[in-house]
Amino acid sequence: MSDDGLYILVTTLDGTEHRIPALSGWRIMEIIRDAGLPIKAECGGCMACATCHVYVDPAWIDKITPARDDERDMMTDFAASPRANSRLSCQILMSDELNGLKVMLAPNPD
Repeated sequence: MSDDGLYILVTTLDGTEHRIPALSGWRIMEIIRDAGLPIKAECGGCMACATCHVYVDPAWIDKITPARDDERDMMTDFAASPRANSRLSCQILMSDELNGLKVMLAPNPD
């Protein structure tokens, strides 16, 4: 599949769903940030802040690479309102297999 057809669906905190064009190999965090949606992503993808926290739609959980221990630790220690489907969007790389991925922005820690 060409990058022309790749996209993700992102729901913002106000409940609005956005269809965003995506590029293979890019981090989901970069795609969301570059689309101008309200994601802090303060560390720029270094997995040092948990401000790119998203909730992955349950239908997609088994299709993404599982979180590593260090990501799970970051979620436990720093993410606001973590859930079983929480992920750091900087740790998910876009690919053809993730075309149409659905995520919801999570609240950021204060």
